[in-house]
Amino acid sequence: MGNKWLKYGIALVAGIPVALCLSMVCCGTSSLPADILEDDWRWMYACGIFSLAAFTLLIFLFPARIKECLPAVVSWVFILYGVVEAVWGIRQVYGFTYSNHSLYALTGSFYNPGPYSGYLAMIFPICLYEWLKRKEDKKTISYYIVLFGMLLILCVLPAGMSRSAWIAASVSSVYICSMHYRMEIQHYIRHHRKQAVSFAIVTFILGGIALGGIYQMKKDSADGRLFLWKIAVRAVNEHPWTGCGWNSVPAAYGQAQENYFAAGNYTATEELVAGAPEYVFNEYLQVAIAWGIPVLCIGLLILSGSMYIGHKQGIYGLCGALLSLAVFAFSSYPLQFPAFVSALIILVLACGIRVLPLEKVWPRILFTVLLLIGSYGCFCKYQQKSKTVEACKQWTKSRMFYHSGAYQQAVESYAEIQKEMRENARFMFEYGHALHKLHEPELSNKVLKEALKVSGDPMILNIIGKNEQEMKHYESAEYWFMRAVHRLPGRIYPYYLLANLYADPSFYRRDKLERMVQTVLEKEPKIQSTAIKQMRRKARELLKKVPEN
Repeated sequence: MGNKWLKYGIALVAGIPVALCLSMVCCGTSSLPADILEDDWRWMYACGIFSLAAFTLLIFLFPARIKECLPAVVSWVFILYGVVEAVWGIRQVYGFTYSNHSLYALTGSFYNPGPYSGYLAMIFPICLYEWLKRKEDKKTISYYIVLFGMLLILCVLPAGMSRSAWIAASVSSVYICSMHYRMEIQHYIRHHRKQAVSFAIVTFILGGIALGGIYQMKKDSADGRLFLWKIAVRAVNEHPWTGCGWNSVPAAYGQAQENYFAAGNYTATEELVAGAPEYVFNEYLQVAIAWGIPVLCIGLLILSGSMYIGHKQGIYGLCGALLSLAVFAFSSYPLQFPAFVSALIILVLACGIRVLPLEKVWPRILFTVLLLIGSYGCFCKYQQKSKTVEACKQWTKSRMFYHSGAYQQAVESYAEIQKEMRENARFMFEYGHALHKLHEPELSNKVLKEALKVSGDPMILNIIGKNEQEMKHYESAEYWFMRAVHRLPGRIYPYYLLANLYADPSFYRRDKLERMVQTVLEKEPKIQSTAIKQMRRKARELLKKVPEN
């Protein structure tokens, strides 16, 4: 009896650092907008300090007990947070709780439905596995808890309209069911081989039809995703071994897209679906662009190794969660959120810990030292993020000057926090644009060229070109406008800016002006707007104002 209570006591104590480590999924801050995650990252590092320190103590004192109970503890903490998130989403659907995005009714604690659905899809296989384990036995409280959590997630997941999450949940559920019923499946295949083959063929056909339906549901979005990956592969080829850094991925992608369109060998569909994304919607390509192919291979080795170990140890629920996250990461951007990063770390640890020889003194000491180093690293990152959070708070207050046109006050405030915010693309653009509005072209270009290191937005190229034109550097202005055209040839604005440049008496080019005006008038935009109508009206006036010769 004493050993039993000790086992439950250690499991309960181990649940505290696990719950703390995963708590950023429900963490929020009223001081920053929902789309600025700096405070969430700071919270993750703060939790990492204490969680890793607690794990160090627990593993050093009770290595065998922790190895035995950690997978179950992690599973139940995930189920708890899954229930919280699902209830959160249902309350949003019925209007009892506000959404974090003005365009979507359902976001949970996230900024939009995509990551929210992906998080629920990651937890669903854990609930499914725990339910299947208990459904044949005597019904206990734990049975009804996992059933309740599973049904809640099933209610919310379809409403998120995330195809990536649906596929991830489906793939992981197939894995869970195949592991739970593996004996029955093997017996059926041995005794009904023809029926099994027929069933596999029908399933394959139905799966293809389902994937085709999912593709047709948002065809333009799917085509855009495929084009993203095509350009991302080209970006990987630029720095295949070292990468360009995590914050510079949008810039590397933008440059690769610019080079692709500048070559001229592209289709009308590619021009239509191209954009200036902050992420490449494939975390494997994102990691390869950021840190190089070797780091990607190491990450894949750790991920697949953890899943293999967990599978061999029979930890199918957590393996299903890892599989779901791996599938979701193929067509989304979960690693941009601290909730997913912490979940990935906990899942890898819980799946792999049982094969670590922690009962032996030296391996245990080595592992605890590694945890302490990780805790110290979290402390250093926490201090760094604290400065960034304070800068973000000042930025959110100062943005009202920028948006109201009080650019002088905005520039004065922005200058104070530029050092901490130089890796924030939106801040750098606003700072450079405000300087442009104040007719300080040289300083504006200096800031905007820094912004180009972390952003692929063609508007930065447009503003740099306008600054060059203001300084009467006409050939340089033409160069920057043409770069904006090549980066996103579907946008009308850079053609309009080129038309204005060629209409300038000091750089008058009648033939080029006519071509640009014709392009502005004839190019079909993605979405019609008042701004496009105004550009077209002004473009017609340009031809009337300038001389024929």
